[in-house]
Amino acid sequence: MAPARNVIIAGAGIGGLTAALALARAGLRATVLEQAERLEETGAGIQLSPNATRILLHLGLGERLKPSIVAPEAIRVMAGGSAREIVRIPLGRTAEARYGAPYWMIHRGDLQTALAEAARSTIDVAIQLGTRVDDFAVHPHGVTVQARRGMQVVEERCVALIGADGLWSGVRARMRRDRPPRFCHRTAWRALLPAQAVPAEFREPMVHLWLGREAHLVHYPVRGGALINIVAIADDEWRARGWNAAGTREEVLRRFSRWDWADAPRALLALPDQWLKWALYDRRVPHRGGKGPIALLGDAAHPMLPFLAQGAAMAIEDAAVLAAHLSRGMDNPAHALRVYEQARRKRTARVQRAARRQGRIYGRFGPEGLLRNLAMRMMGGEKLLTRYDWLYNWRVSELWPE
Repeated sequence: MAPARNVIIAGAGIGGLTAALALARAGLRATVLEQAERLEETGAGIQLSPNATRILLHLGLGERLKPSIVAPEAIRVMAGGSAREIVRIPLGRTAEARYGAPYWMIHRGDLQTALAEAARSTIDVAIQLGTRVDDFAVHPHGVTVQARRGMQVVEERCVALIGADGLWSGVRARMRRDRPPRFCHRTAWRALLPAQAVPAEFREPMVHLWLGREAHLVHYPVRGGALINIVAIADDEWRARGWNAAGTREEVLRRFSRWDWADAPRALLALPDQWLKWALYDRRVPHRGGKGPIALLGDAAHPMLPFLAQGAAMAIEDAAVLAAHLSRGMDNPAHALRVYEQARRKRTARVQRAARRQGRIYGRFGPEGLLRNLAMRMMGGEKLLTRYDWLYNWRVSELWPE
């Protein structure tokens, strides 16, 4: 690819692939370098709120994603100790009418596969697997990226380098501008079950959110309703890096004990034979920004705690804004990327703060938990939904007409 229009993206995750498609749509070329030898269907289910789905629809992914998505009718908030419903927050047609785009649930692997298929069918996108970005150098005509492919060292030239390589970003580390991620003293466990293995009420197209003592549980259908995605998060001191460490049923049930949790959620947690886990990290200090024609997006720039279900959505938003600014600023890519960073800084910092605050609210118990439940019940689902208007109503239309 000619370096004059070529942007290199480190990482073929959701943010990196969305950025490649958005850049191609804006008239640029994208080379995605991914260290994995193949894109595997790993990870947990994710929720995609309207601020993200409207971008995916704009990129023409609606038909590709249709067989895999579930459109939830509501978020059903449950009391973990009593198994009683606290409140039901409407989604479905209510949310789509309010925000002009749907709310989806999908397996991360299905979304990544759809993005990769779309990228491979786009003439201005190339994906190179088994290729790890090792180093880079900025020069007057752009960036030279040094990568390793097996035992071979290769060089690629581009006008800009985008680090979309996750929480432990190698691109970010080589810029030496920020401290390492901060451990949040919590662990998340995830599992998938065949839908027929769970009670009928848990197969309904809803997000079930259980709130309990220093922990919470989320489950919902994915893969067109064929599977149930379960994520359990609790206070914990295990802090290893990575996304796919093995967990056990016993350690999950210990943190959702029968003294604090009702039989129904515990019975659900007892069903999976296999669990995977990851430690939660974030960054309290905003990213200082890149240097020259180098920038970050998604978790590499602003890792999100999962309590607002916005990690993937923020990466998708980043991709759209980055493509809009870079396509308009190709005469000075470094300046265009600083404008992109400035455009994203306030919003992503607000989402990070809101996610931390939500996590504190989820973990309340005793009198504080009772007051939280009472306040949610009195407010009602419709009013609770309006509290997310600032989040779900976001659009990139002023930069990227829909």
